Amino acid sequence: MHNELTNISVKKHNSYLGHADSIYTLERVSDNEFLSAGADGMVILWNLENPGEGKLIIKAPSSIYSLKYDEEEQFLYVGQNGQGIHKIDFNKKKEVGLINFGQHQLFDIEVIDDKLWVALAAGELVVLSKDLQVLSRKKYSSDRIRNIQVFDNQIAVSSSDRKIRKINPETFEVTQELTSHKNSVFASKYHPSGKYLASVGRDAHIKVWDVNTNYTLRESIAAHLHTINDLVFRPDGRYFATGSMDKSIKLWDAHNFKLLKVLDKQRHEGHGNSVNALLWMRYNNLLVSCSDDRSISVWEIHFDE
Repeated sequence: MHNELTNISVKKHNSYLGHADSIYTLERVSDNEFLSAGADGMVILWNLENPGEGKLIIKAPSSIYSLKYDEEEQFLYVGQNGQGIHKIDFNKKKEVGLINFGQHQLFDIEVIDDKLWVALAAGELVVLSKDLQVLSRKKYSSDRIRNIQVFDNQIAVSSSDRKIRKINPETFEVTQELTSHKNSVFASKYHPSGKYLASVGRDAHIKVWDVNTNYTLRESIAAHLHTINDLVFRPDGRYFATGSMDKSIKLWDAHNFKLLKVLDKQRHEGHGNSVNALLWMRYNNLLVSCSDDRSISVWEIHFDE
């Protein structure tokens, strides 16, 4: 907290209400549009230029932890827990495909080249063609796989067995395991330049891995009071934000990893419950957050730069 600077202005740009339960995931559609989904099974489209009511895209019968929008082909992939992946024609708002994985939670979906990578709660990774044919299904972890990240040809997979695994995109084999977190790793994100990977999780720490020196651990930062659910970089890579179960959002310098600002309920009308996911949009550099309190907050942040 002692590193917090005062030369950053934060204004709550807007608050979006429309979900009936916890919101777990956010997904970018364009520079000014994004999707949200959560425990109520609703996928809602929001527009930062027109912050009125959102548009309902799909209503699933159970909770949703993962969304992936394929901007090139304009399909939306919705990971419904206990059901599988729904493939949605985004323009027609119509389901065009479904694959069922049984009673599994689906924590993440990533499009890598022409394939879909899916993270399952059973510690499995499933690789699919875009027409939902299974190309590979392997168990990598003794616990839940939480997050899949890609930069160039490097794929990092985070899981609840405390490990981050680098996976070869061609053979699907593990090429390296990173172990430093003391508990579940909820998310790992590559810096936009690809020079390092930052990971967060239940131990409330940020770990920074130097990609150029074979992923050696560069920093270990005690960052929050409770589980860190997500980390997101500003598109230009100068700053990043973390969202936590402690209800706060923290802003960090992405070069020296110093804490710059804390957004909370007392000082900034922040969330009243766990902050589950973050998006840093290109439209006016607005930061978007969602929470167990059923709300989405949009933050206008000006750095002294």
